[in-house]
Amino acid sequence: MLQDELNSYQEVFTDGITNKLLGCYLEDDESTMVLVRVNGEGTDIIINRAEEQDAFRVLSEADCAPPVYCVFKNGMAYGFFPGVPLDEKTVREPKIQRLIAEELVRLHSVQGSYALKFQGSPPSQYKERVLSWINAAPTGFDDPVKQQVFINEIPSKIDLIKELDEIAETLDALNMNSVFSHNDLLLKNIIFNEKEGSIRFIDYEYAFYNYEAFDIGNHFAEYAGMEEVNYDLYPSKEEQLPWLRHYLEVKASKTGSGSATVTDRDVQVLYVQTNKCACAAHFFWGVWALIQAEHSLINFNYVQYASIRLTEYFRRKKEFFPLLI
Repeated sequence: MLQDELNSYQEVFTDGITNKLLGCYLEDDESTMVLVRVNGEGTDIIINRAEEQDAFRVLSEADCAPPVYCVFKNGMAYGFFPGVPLDEKTVREPKIQRLIAEELVRLHSVQGSYALKFQGSPPSQYKERVLSWINAAPTGFDDPVKQQVFINEIPSKIDLIKELDEIAETLDALNMNSVFSHNDLLLKNIIFNEKEGSIRFIDYEYAFYNYEAFDIGNHFAEYAGMEEVNYDLYPSKEEQLPWLRHYLEVKASKTGSGSATVTDRDVQVLYVQTNKCACAAHFFWGVWALIQAEHSLINFNYVQYASIRLTEYFRRKKEFFPLLI
């Protein structure tokens, strides 16, 4: 058997808080690695696996994702992007920030299957996605520790729906384009290949059409990290502006309109859109964590994480929702 003839190695990846991931490769050659993912318990409630597989296919054809080798009942096997995930320090390096902006422009130019149903830019799927999660969220927990946090720190479903309506109304008023979005650009999902000088994104479970600035705002919110969340690390306006300008310049160059068309006004508009979307991202992951708290078998305090994200949403809402373009 081939197993007897070749030495193979495996690596268990432990950074994720949703699924189990195993990488298999031939001896001394990580370029042969194949990733095997087993979907987390209960994740089908929040992730449409057929849509994920379609998104993976579309992104792979655009060279924004590795190839998919097979799909099985509760997972899939796919290719590997070599490199190292970012952390709270490397994400602030100007060179890496520019590479992230460039890769994001490339991803946002991909046309997903959802767009084929519409003439012109399709609407954002943000509200419908989050509303389905709110409806599926638990109304309480048997665990007394979880229940205490839930009672004291988590808004009711009625209040969550009211907040979602306000978020959607606020973002719709900004007249943003809707683009094919990653929607989960936390630091561990951004891989830097120093040898190639490239940035690649991984994990496309939450890819769907969303407000253009959502990926940027969500990414800035993830500067805080996961293990020891520190929202004081959220980038200041002074740090954001060069990032946003480069995104717009790369986008203008890609569409043929030229970087000279990017004005200070353009950057300010994207700044307002991005920071309001960062609020929407906190709300998004706060509701997500409530479902995970009920179903996931991974050892992670999801109820507390939901409280952290929703608390940050309300704090940043006071700061960013009043911003005017």
